[in-house]
Amino acid sequence: MKNQIPRKNDSAPIDDRSSALPAASVVLAAGKGSRMTGYDGCKALLPLLPGKNPFEGRCPILIHILESLPSGPAALVVHHRKDQVIEQTAGLSLTYCEQPVLNGTGGGLLAARRFLQQNAAAGILITMGDVPLVTRETYSRLIQAIEDVHMAVLAFAPADKKRYGLLEVDGHSVKRIVEWEYWHRYTANQKENLYLCNSGIYAVRGATLLDYLPVIESRPHRVTKHLEGVDTLVEEYFITDLVEYLNRDGREVGYLLAAEEQEVMGVDDPEALEKVQRLYAERCGTPD
Repeated sequence: MKNQIPRKNDSAPIDDRSSALPAASVVLAAGKGSRMTGYDGCKALLPLLPGKNPFEGRCPILIHILESLPSGPAALVVHHRKDQVIEQTAGLSLTYCEQPVLNGTGGGLLAARRFLQQNAAAGILITMGDVPLVTRETYSRLIQAIEDVHMAVLAFAPADKKRYGLLEVDGHSVKRIVEWEYWHRYTANQKENLYLCNSGIYAVRGATLLDYLPVIESRPHRVTKHLEGVDTLVEEYFITDLVEYLNRDGREVGYLLAAEEQEVMGVDDPEALEKVQRLYAERCGTPD
């Protein structure tokens, strides 16, 4: 009998207790945001409350994300427009970690290794610098989840899976995350069984993450990218690999289902930016 995967109206598998687990946070904000056409700055600094155009205004996305994090030390992984990012966040208590090369989400974690070693928190929250609608409550629930598992993935169940990574689950356990380049070749029946999408937001036990950073580092993905007009072989590292490594070693990975798809929406392109700005205005009761 196939495992039943919760649908939108099902209750989440992790309860709503508030988390008292000591946590540190890592915010990945190093990327260039190449799909944000018409804008060359750091997309994490784009405004939630626009002015004359969507690219100008107030309430930067990144500031709102940082203010929504659980209490505890926080690191900001930077690269593109790093001086601008540091200047805009200088008033906050942060550790800045430079990712020298844009080599994947796992590369961002490796860039934050010293911070993780120096802030040996029981739980580590990993989030992105372009997902401003995730609430502090959701982050806290995700951290609380790792009291029972080694890692928890914030999942969502959209009407359209688009090109998201999909969670392969067994009951309430996540066995692996299947990226679009693989699952788009699956049969319709296989795709139906992969219902939950990966938001790119995770919580991991601190000791577990430190144990597995060397494993992530030792297993790069070698991919060809078109950089500055030249096909170049590069090495990248991905947080999603951690799910399979943990399962291999008998360490359970769980998930928390976001209440709404919109909460985990990333600001990938101008259309998404304007939608997030509208949603934020509605949440705050701010007129357009």
